[in-house]
Amino acid sequence: MEQPAGGAASAEGADDAVEALDRPLPEGVRRRVVALVSDAFGGLTVTELPTQLRQYARFTPSRRAKFAGNAMAAAVAGDAVFRRRIGDRLRESQPELTGALEAGAPPAAADPVDVAAAAYVLRPDGWVKLVAAAGEEVQRADAERADEETRRELERLREELALARAQTRSETERLRAELEAARREADSLQRKLRSALSEVKRGEAALRRGRAETDAVRAEAAAQVSAAESETRRLRARLGEAEASVEASRRAAREGRSVEDMRLRLLLDTVLEAAGGLRRELALPPSSMRPADSVDAVEPGRMSPKDIAARALSETDPALLDQLLALPQAHMIVDGYNVTKTGYPQMPLEKQRLRLLGGLSVLAARTGAEMTCVFDGAELAAPVLLAPPRGVRVLFSKPGVTADELIRQLARAEPSGRPVVVVSTDREVADGVAKAGARPVASALLLKRLSRV
Repeated sequence: MEQPAGGAASAEGADDAVEALDRPLPEGVRRRVVALVSDAFGGLTVTELPTQLRQYARFTPSRRAKFAGNAMAAAVAGDAVFRRRIGDRLRESQPELTGALEAGAPPAAADPVDVAAAAYVLRPDGWVKLVAAAGEEVQRADAERADEETRRELERLREELALARAQTRSETERLRAELEAARREADSLQRKLRSALSEVKRGEAALRRGRAETDAVRAEAAAQVSAAESETRRLRARLGEAEASVEASRRAAREGRSVEDMRLRLLLDTVLEAAGGLRRELALPPSSMRPADSVDAVEPGRMSPKDIAARALSETDPALLDQLLALPQAHMIVDGYNVTKTGYPQMPLEKQRLRLLGGLSVLAARTGAEMTCVFDGAELAAPVLLAPPRGVRVLFSKPGVTADELIRQLARAEPSGRPVVVVSTDREVADGVAKAGARPVASALLLKRLSRV
């Protein structure tokens, strides 16, 4: 049985050698051949397939046609055995078409592409002519379709061209009408513009004349106003000088009387308290004037800050400050920042002030002495909101005035004979207040005394 098959294959190979295509297989016929092979592919066993096609055995016909199309076309063209097996499956699926082809009478109503694909697989006598005729028929059909599509496209383009020409004519007529209307309107606007320009020129000329007249009136008015303002300033200056002179006279009179009265009252209180203190210290009984009082003798004197210095107390002994503050009507003036920066300079200024004023308040309550604490106002970024403690007067120097100058003014303001103690380590302050009769003490002495409060 194998020998006839081999003989058939040899005979078919001989026929292929006689009949062969002189041009490539038309694309439409090739696609139909691949479809026929793909459909018949599933009826063959794996061993019946060429080696290069076995990997596509499990694919569906559509996937085989997609991924193995070139391989199947090459197998049909070069493998006569495989082509014969595909022909056998084709005879089973399309017996009428294959029978007609092998009889040499292809059906007239059949699709030329189907006829050419079947002839290419079966290879009957004259199959090359059938394939070539199918290719020419396909090309002719493609050419006719292309001609028909070209004709329809040409007709469409002609219609569009005619429509575009009609629209262009209509648009041109409309634009011409609008252009004519715009020209007429432009002529009208030009006439109006020339008229308006003439009006504007006349208005500008009138405006220039009005401006010139206005400038002249303004210049004259400005001169009169300037003269009136000069006279007003002169009169105001004279009036201010007169009012200032009157107010200065009144203030001088008031301040003169009030300052003198205050100084006299304070000196009188100082003398009275000094006399009472001296009487208590000497334990003098109350007595009236006796004849023996006229006998020449040494009378006891009153205590002063200079007398305190003659006692056997060290300048660093806090008891010295207690003795000074025990004098009648004693007034202690404290150089605030000099004391705080000596005792606790690491603290902020606000806390320095509060700590010093707290200690001075307690000391004032215990001694009954008048106390004034002076701070330099130049170190303040803004006004200080401070409630002075009881018994302590708090003063800040004005802009341009140092705390040292304010302390010297306070010392000079006191009447001669009143005990005044100034606490400052500044040598200029100490020398200045000493000339005014005050007793300077070091800041360290006050700090020691406050540490015992």
